[in-house]
Amino acid sequence: MRIDPFGLERWFAEHEHEADIMLAESGIRSLDASRFDLDPGKLGYVIPTNGDPEFRASVGDRYDRSADEVLFTCGTQEANFLTFLSLLGDEGAVDGEPGADGEGDSPPAGVGSGTHAVVVTPTYQALHAVPDAFGDVTRVELEPPEWELDPDAIADAARDDTAVIVVNNPNNPTGQYHDEAAMRAVYDVAVERDAYLLCDEVYRLLAEEPRPPVASYGAHGISTTSLTKAYGLAGLRFGWIAGPEPVVERAWQWKDYTTISPSLFGQHVAKQALGRREDRILSENRELAAAHRETVADWVSDHDLDWLDPVGVNAFVTVPEGFDDAEAFCRTVVEEASVVLAPGGLFGFPDRFRIGFGLPTEELEDGLDRVSRVIEDHAAAPDSAATTGGDA
Repeated sequence: MRIDPFGLERWFAEHEHEADIMLAESGIRSLDASRFDLDPGKLGYVIPTNGDPEFRASVGDRYDRSADEVLFTCGTQEANFLTFLSLLGDEGAVDGEPGADGEGDSPPAGVGSGTHAVVVTPTYQALHAVPDAFGDVTRVELEPPEWELDPDAIADAARDDTAVIVVNNPNNPTGQYHDEAAMRAVYDVAVERDAYLLCDEVYRLLAEEPRPPVASYGAHGISTTSLTKAYGLAGLRFGWIAGPEPVVERAWQWKDYTTISPSLFGQHVAKQALGRREDRILSENRELAAAHRETVADWVSDHDLDWLDPVGVNAFVTVPEGFDDAEAFCRTVVEEASVVLAPGGLFGFPDRFRIGFGLPTEELEDGLDRVSRVIEDHAAAPDSAATTGGDA
């Protein structure tokens, strides 16, 4: 097995710790720990290791699924990783639920019964690099400027050995929130191919009107998410898989070899965040995201740039004139303004950069002002236009 270097994380490792402002952060600003009771009692393992059964049942209710159809994980990253481990590879395939016949909306005939994944890109690199390490990946590219999901293109890419179709919704980096009709059409493709639809939904609850999660669609639907992006609780490293029991059971078997059990502190605080505090947390975060979206929209317009008005706290913006590409622009910004942006080449689009606007308001405004000065300085001196840097 070979895995590609994680370009975005390497970019952050190179620049983030020495820069003043992280304007590529992809989540909402972090909540203060003082809002929660931080005493979970004895510091033992979470038993059983898939998470507290009553809490799993509560989370399962959000998807019309049972406790046994939910597995708590170390963030969405582990949730996706374990799901790919469970679905890809024809070695050691396990049967689906009783009565599965591969027809209609019954569960797929087996878990781990295919080696191929269809992945909608651009997206977070782990969603295509990990399945590519385990099997074979066909990418279906969203096209600018609208970045619309095309179920027909996904149907054309799907094969008899397709085990999973992967969509990130709302999308990172573009902020496109694919509508329910398109998502259900993609789900139908998964049903036809006896495969699963895996949807990474970490930004879903930042939408003013969140659409139904994919795990609620039926036997072929899997949702992964966490409290990181929408709740502002990245440090908890608490997420989950919701989906058919055979997939969740197999993912749990793999989890015994990774993080064993979810974080005790993470589960303790997550119960509070998903309880009576949830409405207030999400209301605050949606309000912040909406206000900051307007701020960035004005900034994009002021510099004659282009973007798709996003859902969530990420936007994919065209590179200003005076720079060879996004990497040249982002390197110039971090070197001259001490602000980190994410080059779009890391997502396959070197003419765009990703900007995050979920950070505290003062930091956002300071960061935008600094980037504006870089743009204006290079527009005023075109002969000194930046050129492409290294190989990030």
